[in-house]
Amino acid sequence: MRVINARNVNDALLKGIDLFQSNVNYRVQKSRNGTTYEAIEPVTTVYLKPWERVCLIEERDANPFFHFIESLWMLAGRNDLEPLTYFVKSMEDFSDDGETLWGAYGHRWLHHFKWDQLDVIVFSLRNNPDDRRCVLQMWDVNQDLGRTSSKDLPCNTHIYFKIRDNKLNMTVCCRSNDMLWGAYGANVVHMSVLQEYVATLVGVEIGEYRQVSDSFHIYLNPVWDKVKHLEIDPYNYETYLNPYQSLFNKYKYTPLITEPEVFEWELKRFFTIHPNDFDHHFDGWANPAFKDIAVPMMRAYALHKKKKFSVYKALDDIKPVDWKIACFDWIRKRDKVYNNKADKEDS
Repeated sequence: MRVINARNVNDALLKGIDLFQSNVNYRVQKSRNGTTYEAIEPVTTVYLKPWERVCLIEERDANPFFHFIESLWMLAGRNDLEPLTYFVKSMEDFSDDGETLWGAYGHRWLHHFKWDQLDVIVFSLRNNPDDRRCVLQMWDVNQDLGRTSSKDLPCNTHIYFKIRDNKLNMTVCCRSNDMLWGAYGANVVHMSVLQEYVATLVGVEIGEYRQVSDSFHIYLNPVWDKVKHLEIDPYNYETYLNPYQSLFNKYKYTPLITEPEVFEWELKRFFTIHPNDFDHHFDGWANPAFKDIAVPMMRAYALHKKKKFSVYKALDDIKPVDWKIACFDWIRKRDKVYNNKADKEDS
């Protein structure tokens, strides 16, 4: 078992890239989605500060809008495609029926097994902080094992929660983990948001987040080509690997949930609003997850899709500096591509 100890996702990503720099650490492995480099042994990533969940390494070019909104979509227990394809059209490629995702994690947490697993886990940990039986299930052995017809079987199969020293530790087990798109892309955002949600409802602090990846791999694609040259420079380690320290010397994490009694109501409200209508629903939110991040994100993204320059002013309404910088950089890159294309067409 290879263990990657990391402060946050940025730290983990470069250490993961370093793992694949030597061919003694991986094998060439075929898969249904193409050739991969697969780590010789399972990999466990330990995040010491899982709330530092935003990937700010420019070459990775992660979509912060999609990752955060999808996290809320999961907490809402949804499996419908429409909220996701608004950001990433290709999500429909993973649907079996063109409308839903079979392996949607949030739907599995709250509905698939005919009961709300998160509600039981929160209740159990509140009443017995020493409980070691809080297992959140995503893999359905009765319907997933041997199923070859679905495009979307859960990659993350189950999650363990336990409280130690008044902190909620979380261990996520994953059967198949693409390092760039999964582990250090979407998973770190989705699962760290889940961890914070459960910790807040239980009334404890956020502890360590461990991701155990049985098949830890990379696909040989353009994203890998963009990041594979990145190396751990011992003379520049903190600056490059830890933008939370180098960019934000005064960075202080703001909790996503400060009013838990209305969070569920706000979550339902959020997904009833059309993506183009957040201008009319900008106020009246209590929790920072919505008022400081998700709602300003939705308004800015709508302006981006309309190619409105006012998107940059709208981005300023995103309060946490990590999300603000990630969204600004992502939009700026797309504007540059769009403007370069327009210039070529005009010339």
